[in-house]
Amino acid sequence: MPNLTEPSSSISFASSSYLSNGSSVYHVPGGTAPSPSPPPAAPEGGTNLEVLSLSKLSSNLERLLLDTEFDCTDAEIVVEGAPVGVHRCILAARSLFFRDLFSREGSGGNRQEGKPRYVMNELVPGGRIGREAFMVFSSYLYTGKLRAAPQDVSICVDRFCAHDACRPAIGFAVELLYASSVCQIAELVSLLQVGLLSSFFSLLFFIHMFAFVKLIDSWINCSLVASHSKLNQLLSHCVQRVARSDLDDIALEKELPQEVAEEIRLLRRESQPNESTATVDPMHEKRTKSIHRALDSDDVELVKLLLSESGVTLDDAYALHYAAAYCDSKVVAELLDLGSATVNLKNDRGYTPLHVAAMRREPAVIVSLLTKGASALETTADGQNAVRICRRLTRAKDYFTRTEQGQESNKNKICIDILEREMMRNPMAAEDSATSPLLADDLHMKLLYLENRVLDKFLEDDLPDVLYLQKGSPDEQKTKKLRFCELKEDVRKAFSKDKAGSLLSGLSSSSSSSSPKSVEKHHKLARN
Repeated sequence: MPNLTEPSSSISFASSSYLSNGSSVYHVPGGTAPSPSPPPAAPEGGTNLEVLSLSKLSSNLERLLLDTEFDCTDAEIVVEGAPVGVHRCILAARSLFFRDLFSREGSGGNRQEGKPRYVMNELVPGGRIGREAFMVFSSYLYTGKLRAAPQDVSICVDRFCAHDACRPAIGFAVELLYASSVCQIAELVSLLQVGLLSSFFSLLFFIHMFAFVKLIDSWINCSLVASHSKLNQLLSHCVQRVARSDLDDIALEKELPQEVAEEIRLLRRESQPNESTATVDPMHEKRTKSIHRALDSDDVELVKLLLSESGVTLDDAYALHYAAAYCDSKVVAELLDLGSATVNLKNDRGYTPLHVAAMRREPAVIVSLLTKGASALETTADGQNAVRICRRLTRAKDYFTRTEQGQESNKNKICIDILEREMMRNPMAAEDSATSPLLADDLHMKLLYLENRVLDKFLEDDLPDVLYLQKGSPDEQKTKKLRFCELKEDVRKAFSKDKAGSLLSGLSSSSSSSSPKSVEKHHKLARN
């Protein structure tokens, strides 16, 4: 895992004022597309008028895409289950990919209200383009301008993160680059590639995509981008950076395609010809791989047999780390039940099994580890605990979007909540926080956040009761309303009392909560 607090340049790889040059991105069949002729010379005033006219045209075309009052669309593209209305003539003029798609005989088999409907997952199998990335990409096709990334999908929920190179920021860049390459928008691919190569961003891009555990989907997206865009320079630069990192051979084998992993190993052997063979015990490596293969097959009994025959322990093979990264939660639980693994053991990179599980963001694995005594307060070499790791990987959209009744909760949010509750429950948390101002501030913010959520839940549960208050005679409604207000006032007082108590207990390292506007709003509602 890379240093999540490592300073880096901003991910603002595109300016919102960037304009397409207007040239065709593909060749005309049956001939060669002529090079765009330079614009005729014009006086300064004429040039300004031309720019103003083009800007107005760009804005008008964007209204076709975004304004529902101008629904002149003749096709729909379904992205993440929601249809997006598009104009085939514009997309076909801008992209060879869409031109070929729309010109096929019988194209758009599924029709909705007479409009052809295309499903993004079927158009780009094996990759992922989110709705927000598709809207930014579509806006570029319509307007020639690249809009800024929406914050809810390009920032994480760690309040100490600068959001320059966190997982959501990188993920959005990957999706946008993938859309540009698949749809063959050469100038946008070039623009994004320059951004990825600048100021070590490619290093962060590659490591975040590959080093984090179980990010297979991210690798698929990245590999497709490199394949379609022929980004050999970017890929070569990233391979060299990772070859100099501490990413172990197990992660290389599990997370990367064979040819990329082999290239990294080759670079390492060339740069360290003597160390590569001297530090590896072939027999130990063979026994460790046997244990890992047994875990891959979910065969804990075979693991026990291998342990008894080989003399290698679970800790020697970092078996719990491996299971937390790649195995089913049931296998992790069975491995913990053996009782022979050190649950807070750190591997060569300084991660405990809980850190690895936080990267994977699988609630069942995290719960199993915590149940067996894993510490949520353990930190990596760069000072990251499991909660911070999980927050750095979680998009604001996934964390703050309210889950509708009957809808499955977001796993990232569940993991964060579990880990935060564990930190609050742990009686050593307050003692440890006294030795670390940063951790004390973190705990205080989490405490206020959890308290705010209690009030959130109470106010949300009030909504059905509003309908209840409107039933019955006027006198009954008045009585119900008075009782209802009394209950709300009791909760508000209890909330204020608990909050004051927490401030006096030594955790008051910060005077502001994680969502001050929300707290202020809730207090106003509670007093009404």
